[in-house]
Amino acid sequence: MAAEDAFAYALSSNQAWAGYKGHQNPDFFPKLASGQSPSILWLGCSDSRCPETTILGLQPGDVFVHRNIANVISATDINTSAVIEYAVFHLKVKHVVLCGHSACGGAAAALSDMRVGGVLDTWLTPLKALRSAHEEELTAIKDEKARAVRIAELNIEAGIKVLMANMTIREAIEERGLQVHGTFFDIGTGKIHDLGIGTGKGHHADGDGDVVRGHHAKLVFRDEGAAGMEAQ
Repeated sequence: MAAEDAFAYALSSNQAWAGYKGHQNPDFFPKLASGQSPSILWLGCSDSRCPETTILGLQPGDVFVHRNIANVISATDINTSAVIEYAVFHLKVKHVVLCGHSACGGAAAALSDMRVGGVLDTWLTPLKALRSAHEEELTAIKDEKARAVRIAELNIEAGIKVLMANMTIREAIEERGLQVHGTFFDIGTGKIHDLGIGTGKGHHADGDGDVVRGHHAKLVFRDEGAAGMEAQ
């Protein structure tokens, strides 16, 4: 499909989607326009195969989002910091979810000795540093895909450490039980896996887990820190 055809198709699809949603629920868009109160801040990769709202089975308004190349979390990145502060301090999200994924181009680039070029080499420096810090472990993994998955996991672990040191997040954890989750999306299966890093066991009033409901499914964050989708 030519580039202009893809754009025209996208606009046409938007019209069809808006018409369908409005017919399905006449209050959907007016309610959406009145404000937002998302439960989740999603920090993920810009990869086109990882659209957070879609893979979570949720709806517009359910997830506040920040995505960048290889889901890098840097304490000095004012863009990421601004998103975190607005979502955590002002919107009062209940969960911060950092998600990496399989078949990540940034992970593959970090494992390569070739330059990507331009600003991308600078941006991927944290992943290159992870490669050096875990060189023995990564070298021992002979399968290239498995090695890329492992450095992606290490990147998530490093990002969670940065998030847990963020003062806005730390205060929200102490004051209202904000939860921080490190997760991994397997593109090949469509499944998200909780890596068990972050705040760990959460604090819930009902003891059954915190529930974020969409129209077709619900995302459940359980007390032991696990997350999963349940059909409705």
